[in-house]
Amino acid sequence: MKSRFVRTAGIAAAAAVAVVSMLSAKQQPSPGAARSQTKVVLLGTGTPAPTPDRSGPATAIVVNDTAYLVDFGPGVIRRATAAAAGLNIPALQPVRLRVAFATHLHSDHTVGYPDLIFTTWTIGRRVPLEVYGPKGITAMTQHLLEAYRVDIETRTNADGNQRSFPEGHKVNAHEIAGPGVIYKDANVTVTAFTTRHALESYGYRFDTADRSIVISGDTNPTQSTIDACRGCDVLIHEAQTPAWIAVRPESGGAPAGTFRAFAEKYHTTTDQLGELARQAKPRLLVLYHYNALSPDELQAAMMKAYPGHFVIGRDLDVY
Repeated sequence: MKSRFVRTAGIAAAAAVAVVSMLSAKQQPSPGAARSQTKVVLLGTGTPAPTPDRSGPATAIVVNDTAYLVDFGPGVIRRATAAAAGLNIPALQPVRLRVAFATHLHSDHTVGYPDLIFTTWTIGRRVPLEVYGPKGITAMTQHLLEAYRVDIETRTNADGNQRSFPEGHKVNAHEIAGPGVIYKDANVTVTAFTTRHALESYGYRFDTADRSIVISGDTNPTQSTIDACRGCDVLIHEAQTPAWIAVRPESGGAPAGTFRAFAEKYHTTTDQLGELARQAKPRLLVLYHYNALSPDELQAAMMKAYPGHFVIGRDLDVY
């Protein structure tokens, strides 16, 4: 397994500033990760800003050559292909993606959903996807399938090149009723916990034979995130620096202070994340879906807020 630590930064002057941080020596993956049968692969660490080197939020938990996807932002299938080929992780070959979890239904976390459904089918997936998420995932799935009805009918008619495996475009959507175990197989137990965002949202804890991994999704700091981790091996959490929030331009001419008020209710600052991590005590804290003024500013903010073992993730990092 390898992780790469050269960082670049992209700054969007309008909607957001996206940053990829330089990492210090203290931020190397733990030695145990190299021996693990469970890998964490960051397929997308980005935000709504269309930063070229950061795809939309998507994380893969790979266990015993089986991949479990959390969120499916823009670029998810091409990032999975890059991980399969470039990082030698066959489980991330798109045709093998079978199980996915949505933390919430904001567009930056779900725009890759039709890509997940249809691209994997057109290259050979023969069985339905199993997708778990909050209320609304069923309706989203049904509307997407209807939106691509012409495509489906063309590919499965008498001349269609997918007529021999028409089941591959189907999706079994499962709406989460609340916190608790929502999925279990021979590799993994997945437990959902409620988070605090602008719409119904969940984080997920993955327990495998050798690791425990918690993914926050978009959220304000919550006790449920702390409780879900409690010394977990890996905590993957969003973060924004207060300095970035203070100068972020409003989108679309919104009144001054609109985003700051939103962020205070529904996102997590680096200071807040440091305090949360002190209580949650993960062996490794991974930042994703982050914003800052510069690589150095993000690095310094986290080092000031949290003395523990952390990394600032980038697309295609493996832990």
